[in-house]
Amino acid sequence: MEYYELHPVTPQTRYINKAVEVLKSGGVIIYPTDTVYGLGCDIYNKEAVERIYSIKNEALTKLYSFLIPDLKDISKYAKVSDYAYRMMKKHLPGPYTFVLPASKEVPKKLWTKRKQVGIRIPNHNIAIQLAKELGNPIVSTSVTNRKGDVLFNPEEIKIIFNSQVDLMLSSGALNGKPSTIVDLSSDIPEVLREGAGDASEFFI
Repeated sequence: MEYYELHPVTPQTRYINKAVEVLKSGGVIIYPTDTVYGLGCDIYNKEAVERIYSIKNEALTKLYSFLIPDLKDISKYAKVSDYAYRMMKKHLPGPYTFVLPASKEVPKKLWTKRKQVGIRIPNHNIAIQLAKELGNPIVSTSVTNRKGDVLFNPEEIKIIFNSQVDLMLSSGALNGKPSTIVDLSSDIPEVLREGAGDASEFFI
């Protein structure tokens, strides 16, 4: 596994480019977000997505969200009501995953049984730059051990995943919680998981 330490605010472009090369070639990477470290690949690479399921030892029915750099092309990946767009614009970038009806552009492997997708725009320059430079959304699922515990220390992550992923971008130890998940499929929001983001205004 290639391993690079990046500045979280002004990440070194050469390391971002190395990670993007890996993603474009169908590789799997670990990268920091505004909550926890993410395990990711290009959502359009079927083999890489399946590899992440294998690494995490999870069923192919498990929902993985994906990361986009901004809301500019959101309608390409999901059906967004005016209400949902206002909520997302207010809270993103930030520690939230918003669940929306899937568009046909998104591979069905990343749909829930209800034909929904989870979308992330983290408030973290490394994650945002990765998605911008790749030009495609990036799978976003928390880096965990086999027990399902979230891992925050990059040195521990490096040891555990050294032979399983192709590259890791580190920005130091993280101590956040996983993102707050909010279903905006209708105009009545539903909090599916309370995490790092304030969920209070979504309770009705």
